[in-house]
Order: sequence, then structure tokens, then C-alpha cells
Amino acid sequence: MTDTMTGAPARNYVGGEWRDSTAGDTYEKRNPWRPSQVTGVYPASNLEDARVAIDAAREAFPTWSALPAPQRAVYFTKAAAAIEARAEQVAQDMTAEMGKPLREARLEALRAATILRYAAGDAYRPIGEQYEPSLADQRLYTLRRPLGVVGLITPWNFPIAIPVWKLAPALIYGNTLVLKLGYEAPRTGLHVAECFADAGLPAGVLNVLTGAGSKVGAEIVSNPGVRAISFTGSVPVGRSVRDEATARDCRVQLELGGHNPLIVAASAELDRAVEAAYAGAFWSAGQKCTATRRILVEDSVYDAFRGKLLARVAAGKVGDPADPDVEVGPVVNEGAMDDILGAIERARGEGGTVLAGGERADHDGYLVTPTVFEGLADDAELSCEEVFGPVTSLYRYSSFDEALDRANAVRFGLSASIFTRDLRETQRFTSEVQAGIIHVNSQTAGADVHVPFGGVKGSGWGPHEQGRAAIEFYTETVTVYQDAPLA
Repeated sequence: MTDTMTGAPARNYVGGEWRDSTAGDTYEKRNPWRPSQVTGVYPASNLEDARVAIDAAREAFPTWSALPAPQRAVYFTKAAAAIEARAEQVAQDMTAEMGKPLREARLEALRAATILRYAAGDAYRPIGEQYEPSLADQRLYTLRRPLGVVGLITPWNFPIAIPVWKLAPALIYGNTLVLKLGYEAPRTGLHVAECFADAGLPAGVLNVLTGAGSKVGAEIVSNPGVRAISFTGSVPVGRSVRDEATARDCRVQLELGGHNPLIVAASAELDRAVEAAYAGAFWSAGQKCTATRRILVEDSVYDAFRGKLLARVAAGKVGDPADPDVEVGPVVNEGAMDDILGAIERARGEGGTVLAGGERADHDGYLVTPTVFEGLADDAELSCEEVFGPVTSLYRYSSFDEALDRANAVRFGLSASIFTRDLRETQRFTSEVQAGIIHVNSQTAGADVHVPFGGVKGSGWGPHEQGRAAIEFYTETVTVYQDAPLA
């Protein structure tokens, strides 16, 4: 499998075996920095492949769920060690197939190992509670039990972290699963399957497929053998997944888009705020659901912040993502680039002024320069709708009430940040901003592995991911009334 990047076809991982798609169809993945380079050939899986994978997971479930959790955890620590051993290769493959700068890809690869080690610890944490009974000689308690087969549909923008943060709790709690990798970054996700295979994971516990969501994902959503589905992706697709799956009483968890505000108050440390705004808006070429889309700056410091931000954008290193010094690389494919450039042109037509960027920066690669807008109305497209690229907008505000109202005005509620030294502003912000993830004096992007991750409003649906919150989705609670037998 490790020669995939040199052109040898990869395979799905189903029932403990590496398999071609049932129809033998494949697709090529190309390097978004140099699209003439084929980075790998992958199975274009279909409905039958998904059915076979679901059947393999169903067959493995009784034995896996009966295994004591500490014994399940042994596979996690071995897989984590395997990921750490190949972290540099994972990072290079990630950079080559989806364009994430190598400096970020390295951190993401190691984060995946950390997630597995954290999840292994869940084997020793409580899975129920005991209550005082109403009757004598009775034990009254709850237990959490695994659901069965879980379907995971993951995106390409965090091609190892998101698959791992979904599969780790699903498996440690005793479920088996089918994982559909992001179409644009299959090689990175297949490393996870290889590492669990190296760890000796029993056949059928983890099944990994590549290909189009319209085929593989559709079967996962509709198949009655799948008890729960965790999906990260676009709002329209996520809503269709929810509607179809819940109609058959399937549990669903959605992580969708964001339109995340950063408020810069007059008391803010401006240099720190500028660095956070740059990282939040432009790292990963803005291809994060938690990226900074709107920057609201108090009148009295607006001009100073604006000047510092534009200087930081001008000093940023943009280009080949394989260069460890590059901060902003290409977007994932030509279609994404065209969508971003189209949104920029529409914003110009709505009266916005481009202060920096706004154009393609390489004749071959899908590189969009970090773009800063000014002068957009609050109902302009860029002020309301997620454009998944390195584009952000500046806005003035005069009062804190105004800043909060405007921050909350969009239909999304994933992440929000404020830079301030004012404790009252901090307390009001953490109490009133409509977001599932709140940052104070740090950028809108970023999440630790041991705390809940998820949005409110249109950004999510169902229980949050990660940390102890994950147990809410991947298990079901039963209440046990245990009476002592009569003498």
C-alpha cells in the first residue's frame, strides 16, 4: 500500500483484507499544486462495495462488542505508535494530494495519534451511574451499550484528524464501522487503515472505502444495517443525509459549515489579534469550517488593525505547500478555485473593496492569494455565506452591543473569537455569542482532542464530537432495575 503515491493502485480495506472495488473502477487523484502530477489511483467504490463493508462490520460486531474495553484499547495504542512512526510520510502524502502546507500537515498527523491515545483512556472511564432505588433490596443503575454498525462520512480538509476523531470513540465503545474517506484525500485516510491492520485489529471491525459520496455514501445512509451516521461536510448534503437517515430511525450527527466572527475590541492586544486573524483566515487556505470569515473591529482601533493586518498579509509566505516555510498553499482542486474566484468577483459587484489578494497567483497550481475585503454590507454574500477559501472581510463597529448583534446575525454558529482585555466584554461574549466553540484572545480555528467540538444553529445537528461528549452519540443508555430474589 505504501507505493500508492508512486502510481500503484490503492485498495479498499474490507473484512480485514485489501480489495479492489467490485466493479474494478478507479479514479486518479492529482496534486493541486502541480495538477499534471498524479498522486494516486484509488477504487471508485459503488453501492455493492458499501454493502459488503456493512456486512463485514455486522459480522464482526458481536465479538468486538463483547471484548473488554481495555483489550480494545490495546489496538489503539499500537495504531497510534504506527501513525507516529510514519507521521512524516502521512504529512507528505496529505500535502501532495490536497495541498495542505507541510507545516500544518505534520501537526495533523501527530494529532491523529494523540486522539487515539486519548480514546484508549476511555476504556477505563465510567460507562454508567448508580442511583438510590425507591425499593429495598434493589440495585438501580444505567449502562451505556454500543449501537452496532456505524457509518462515518468524512471530508478531505482534515483527512486524517476527522476520520480518527470519529472512529476512535466509535470503536472504543464497542461499535464496528464503515468509513467513507473524502474523495479528494484518500491516501491520507488509508494510512489509518494500514496502521490498524498493523496493530492486528480483528477483521471487519474497521472497513474503509474510497470513492464518490453519491455512491458509497448513499448506501451507508440508506442501508438498514447501519445504526448511526456521523457526517462532516456541506450544509446541503448534510441535511439530505439527516432527512433520509432519520426517516428510517437511524441516529445522525452532523458537523456542517461556519461563518465565524472575530471581534477586535479597543482594548485588544493588536499584534496578537492580527496574528490570530491571519492564521484563522488563511492557514489551510481558509479551507476550515472554523476559519475566520468576518473580522469586526472597534472604530477607535480599526485603522491601526487594518494597517497591521495588511502588512501581515503582504509578509506571508504563499506558494508550494511542500516548502516547510509556506503558510498558504493551493486550494484542493480547480472547481474549488473557480468557486472562490467567482465569489470574489460577486463581492466586488456588491460594492466590496479588495484590500489584498483577490486573484489566482500561479499559472499551474490552484493558488488563490489571501484576500481581504472591506466595505461589504452585512447582507452581502461574503458577509453571510461560507466561501471555503482564503477570503475574509473587515467591518467597523461602534458599540459592543452592535458587535454582538452582527456576530450573531448569520445562520451559522460554529466558532467565534474575541480579542479584549475587558472582563465584562469577555463575560458577555462567552454568555451571548451564538457559537458552539468560543475563543477569547485566540483564533477561531483550533480544537483540543479532549473537549467537545461542534456548532449550534445551522452549523451542526445532534450531539457534539470529541472528548466525553462522544459517548452521547456512539452509545445508547439503558436503565437496569435489579431486584434481589425472594428468600
